[in-house]
Amino acid sequence: MVQFQITTLGQLRSSGYVSKSIKEEMRYNLIKSMNEKKNIFDGIFGFDQTVIPDLQRAILSRHSILLLGLRGQAKTKIARLLVNLLDEYIPYITGTELNDDPLKPISKEGQSIVESHGDNTPISWLHRNERYVEKLATPDVSVADLIGDVDPIKAATLKLPYSDERVIHFGLIPRAHRSIFVINELPDLQARIQVSLFNILQEGDIQIRGFKVRLPLDVQFVFTANPEDYTNRGSIITPLKDRIESQILTHYPASTEISKAITKSEAKIHTEQKLRVRVSELHHDILEKMVEFARSSDLVDSKSGVSARLSISALENLVSNAERRAIINQEKKTGTRISDFLGIIPAMTGKIELVYEGEQEGTYNVALKLINEAIKHEFLARFPHPEKFDKGKGKDPYGVIRAWFSNSNQVGLTNELSDAKYREELGRVAGLRKLGETFVSDEEELWTIMELILHGLAEFEVIGKSVVDQRTSFSDPLAMMFDEEEDEEEDEN
Repeated sequence: MVQFQITTLGQLRSSGYVSKSIKEEMRYNLIKSMNEKKNIFDGIFGFDQTVIPDLQRAILSRHSILLLGLRGQAKTKIARLLVNLLDEYIPYITGTELNDDPLKPISKEGQSIVESHGDNTPISWLHRNERYVEKLATPDVSVADLIGDVDPIKAATLKLPYSDERVIHFGLIPRAHRSIFVINELPDLQARIQVSLFNILQEGDIQIRGFKVRLPLDVQFVFTANPEDYTNRGSIITPLKDRIESQILTHYPASTEISKAITKSEAKIHTEQKLRVRVSELHHDILEKMVEFARSSDLVDSKSGVSARLSISALENLVSNAERRAIINQEKKTGTRISDFLGIIPAMTGKIELVYEGEQEGTYNVALKLINEAIKHEFLARFPHPEKFDKGKGKDPYGVIRAWFSNSNQVGLTNELSDAKYREELGRVAGLRKLGETFVSDEEELWTIMELILHGLAEFEVIGKSVVDQRTSFSDPLAMMFDEEEDEEEDEN
């Protein structure tokens, strides 16, 4: 590359290189990418009309940015993608601690090197990926961590008094000179530490232990925060919020299609799993609906939010559950099933925070309830309501199935049932395949739809359903009710 042929300050000056601040650099590259219709936020879905335009306005205005939203709304991912707006390489004075701009050195070290070597000052090149610094705000973060402190070891080694600027050990922010600096979960930063950011945001300089040192730092600040933190774990102090020029609100996906795109993009499904396990679009729909219902459920803490990581982890577990079954049955290929959704519950329980009523219900039962609500929704999206179908237009579409179960017939589906046994069980139900064929022609999808019909009818108590030890059983609802009464009597005795 041409820039690597430039190794001295003299060569850099002769090349016509012009220094830009990082905010000017990002502004210039954003304008260029917009003119070229280039998407720098690849992998971000559902923000095209909301968050992305707000980000573009903030960058064009040269603002520091606060991304405010519930967990799992891609705040950190957005911050990391901002690196794409930096020049691929920038020059710096070789060996300087703060990666000084050769044309505008700010550190005493950089200024001294230029003064000593002049046009022969050695130049190196810094890649954009090395110009991103991220820090998770925690209560133990100190001013020294972020800004810097006096280093007694350096003072002793160099035999310098503490009054000499060279004894300063710079913190993360000075080292992020000419870079993007991200503080995640800003409210978790103690108030007195937040105060230390005032000067940097307003004036662009820092003070360390009373040193009269002015470092006009060139940093693009990006902060992330959860609105819940304003009241529960901490708060962003008002003067600091006032100094962050653009506050951008993130949000959860506005549609199931966007949610599916995010989950499919982010889920880590191994190539071997993709070849072995087929995931029905119906199951993707159930998965995303389940998350949507969790976000609006009275049993789940809405202030905490339900992260997109729930659906991502759940999809990974769904695929792994089917893969496990294929391994057990020595099957080269298989597909996911609704009964496999029992296997995603461990991926759900750690990602939803319950209110008091939810705690009383129990995490497992809440997860099961959310799955069943999603199944019910997808059933009604494809089939007539079992209690509201138009009797004047024909007979009950579920009549044959009702009759079969009322004759004391049962169906049992377990996690480890082979594909052949699974289809054999479903095929036993009179009228089930015929009903499924009226809605789908694909043979693989047919079995998925047939299972959906059973689960959907169970949600309306047309047939009975019980889940015991990873086994889902369907039977006549009246017979099941009598069985439950007998069990209760045995328990009492």
